[in-house]
Amino acid sequence: MIDYQQLAADIKAWGQELGFQQLGITDTDLKSHEAALQAWLDAGHHGEMDYMARYGMLRARPEELLPGTLRVISARMDYLPPKARFGEILGDGDKAYVSRYALGRDYHKLLRARLKQLGERIQAACGDYQFRPFVDSAPVLERPLAAKAGLGWVGKHSLLINPQGGSFFFLGELLVDLPLPVDKPADSDRCGKCVACMTICPTQAIVEPYVVDARRCISYLTIELKDAIPEQFRPLIGNRIYGCDDCQLICPWNRFAHLSSEPDFAPRSALHGPQLLELWAWDEARFLKVTEGSAIRRIGFERWQRNIAVALGNAPFSEAVVAALTARLPQASDLVAEHIHWALAQQQGRRDQQQAQKSGQQKARLVRAVQKGLPDSA
Repeated sequence: MIDYQQLAADIKAWGQELGFQQLGITDTDLKSHEAALQAWLDAGHHGEMDYMARYGMLRARPEELLPGTLRVISARMDYLPPKARFGEILGDGDKAYVSRYALGRDYHKLLRARLKQLGERIQAACGDYQFRPFVDSAPVLERPLAAKAGLGWVGKHSLLINPQGGSFFFLGELLVDLPLPVDKPADSDRCGKCVACMTICPTQAIVEPYVVDARRCISYLTIELKDAIPEQFRPLIGNRIYGCDDCQLICPWNRFAHLSSEPDFAPRSALHGPQLLELWAWDEARFLKVTEGSAIRRIGFERWQRNIAVALGNAPFSEAVVAALTARLPQASDLVAEHIHWALAQQQGRRDQQQAQKSGQQKARLVRAVQKGLPDSA
């Protein structure tokens, strides 16, 4: 007979051996989240992510993904790299900012492989049973599950926050048909009155506490959106070419975040604060080579160029930027060309502004020079 209490303890120890910072176990009941999920879908907050609506309430019913599922093992793994250089890169309009989670190897593959190893280790210990690992690969409400499993609580920015580890971590799930003892859920709300994440969001995508309108979110606009980025959001994107970390950067709980020791999450130098013009000079072959095994590759070269064009439009005025944008126009797709034209107009506006300021300064100097030559009675 299996001692499930001991097995649960062993599973958590094995998980840490596999590189996870924490594991928790919960049942599959997410009925209390169905109404909020339906309201979010009804409001259209999922944007063009049709798969969200397509699976509907299946996201709140993990037992339907693997019939016979009794428990969900939720796991988290830190990804914050040493020398993340948040402020340095975000504060330099000539550089490109990539969300910290995407600087290294694609986490989907790494976490899924580790969860599969965990499932096989459980299988070796207790015999034949069903398991299935998920890492953003199935319609699962992973954050509510993680909260039920005791890994943290869902913050007002909709991300999971751990009181000892902040929010810079990935989540993954292992569905099992074993009657393991469940863990105590995390506190439902430790954000209190803090609204820092809502205030700092460049596009005001957190439309109310715990509710994100993806259609306004920079991560959605630069990653999930396949079409043109709405003009109203382009200036607000700044130099963020893939994702956004602002709501996490401002969160006071991230003073407890831990740096990742996982070698595969180490930043690739070509993606860690490069000059925008360097990235703009890439052809598709270069893009595919640098992003091999990276989550970034999923957006494709066209959207990569679209995003960089927007960032170049937001960059300080430069003749080199104008020349680079103009040179790319003849071979650009319609989507990219639209964003290049917008960027050129932004650059032109910035140049006109600089020239007006320079002209004003010259006039002021001339007036001061003339005034110095006037008699005291003037």
